[in-house]
Amino acid sequence: MIRMSKITTTSGTKQPLIFFGTEDFSLYSLRALIENGFNVAAIVTKPDTPRGRHRVLTAPAVKVYAAEHNIPVWQPTKLKNIINDIKLIKNPAGVLVSYGKIIPQSVINLFTPGIINVHPSLLPKYRGPSPIESAIANRDKTTGVTLMQLTKDMDAGPIYYQTRHSLDQSETRPELYKTLGQLGAAALAAKLPDILSGALQPAPQDDANATYCQLLSRSDTDLDLTALTAVQTEARIRAHLGFPRSRVTIGSYKLIVTKAHTIMNAKTPLDLPCANGAFLSIDELIAPSGKAMSAGEFLRGYLIRPKTK
Repeated sequence: MIRMSKITTTSGTKQPLIFFGTEDFSLYSLRALIENGFNVAAIVTKPDTPRGRHRVLTAPAVKVYAAEHNIPVWQPTKLKNIINDIKLIKNPAGVLVSYGKIIPQSVINLFTPGIINVHPSLLPKYRGPSPIESAIANRDKTTGVTLMQLTKDMDAGPIYYQTRHSLDQSETRPELYKTLGQLGAAALAAKLPDILSGALQPAPQDDANATYCQLLSRSDTDLDLTALTAVQTEARIRAHLGFPRSRVTIGSYKLIVTKAHTIMNAKTPLDLPCANGAFLSIDELIAPSGKAMSAGEFLRGYLIRPKTK
């Protein structure tokens, strides 16, 4: 039986942990482990990557945090390159949160009781890399966080613990990342001692109920208003806020929509017809200039010419 119960505060254990994480979502759990006294012996993260307009080489947030706490950081291009480093740590356990690479079984086998993964969905729902975006886009009423034992199959390992979070269909991608990041961090810090001691044993997932989500890319930016209803489009905008973002073309302008609502009758050129006959009314956007502005500001500053036949 998968456990869903109130999270209580706990203290860390002395067993050494190797933490796998790269994304900002990872930092919530890493910080919770350190603040709760766990013995984080090393951090594995992706190599620094160029970011921004000027492609400045940027370190992952977990690497910056590790440096502040004098924790060794490994950034292998291939995990086989750190196998000997892992073997030098006596009886390590692994924790993985948004690392971004598949972990081979040969690496998983180096850890006791394995690698514990924090996954932001109620598995077996939304196995894969975009569970938060999927929950928002599908207008789910409930999501949550799962603590599971990592296996070679994607998000298919047995479950130690789950905690639920209600949704009200107003959440945006950045907001829900923060909420579930904090929820997952609290669950990890509370349940990890029992996982490491063996007091908390995992239960198998029901593979028959598994659903999957896909990796998002910039190709998911453009909104197809002929295929989506107004409600679906509004949810997609919230789900893709920040990345990959939501783009529409109005007149000669390509706009990134950051906030919208649904209406039944159009009043301005920023009220766009959708598949079900209702309209998506844009509230906030990023203009071609790159400036974020309200719909009113855009309409006052840009001339929208009607399409010619």
